[in-house]
Amino acid sequence: MKIICVGRNYLSHIKELNNKKNNSPVIFLKPETSIIQKNQPFFIPDFSNEIHHEVELIVKINKLGKSISPKFSHKYYDEISLGIDFTARDLQNNLKLNSLPWEKCKSFDGSALIGKWVNKDNFNDINDINFQLTKNDKIIQKGNSSDMIWNIDELISEISRFFTLKIGDIIFTGTPKGVGKVNIDDFLLGSIEGEQLFSIKIK
Repeated sequence: MKIICVGRNYLSHIKELNNKKNNSPVIFLKPETSIIQKNQPFFIPDFSNEIHHEVELIVKINKLGKSISPKFSHKYYDEISLGIDFTARDLQNNLKLNSLPWEKCKSFDGSALIGKWVNKDNFNDINDINFQLTKNDKIIQKGNSSDMIWNIDELISEISRFFTLKIGDIIFTGTPKGVGKVNIDDFLLGSIEGEQLFSIKIK
């Protein structure tokens, strides 16, 4: 099982971090060891002083696929959820400055939170889904899948050009604006269309 992450998929977030818009999705991977186990907190690692939350819609692949056409992408997932791509921003800024890969800042142990899975048929339009993240009862990130530069089906098609998708693979589809630092004792809660899909304590 692999975790495939998409960066810079919301214009608001691109502007927020002063990045440039790409002509194709930015794609990187997280290992299975990045997944936070059920009911466990997020532990701030000792190698970073600036861990940021990035809430994202996520999808789980349900069958083997390669070079999938966008018009058939919807057949390759039944469930969606909400997750957090925890990012060591201070490390990332240094890595970007030196044109180095992102693994240290994006793929470390415990950097991927995965919420409860729900059937995509619960939603009228997969390309018009509201989601949000609260920190200590305050909304800090809000997004809608209609604001994606590349929608879910387009992402599945593009990713499958480079990587064979297998059952159980998870795709993080990008984060909207509002990313920010987490601190010890923060409490995060994520929801889609008002339904809570995860909560986590920062340690």
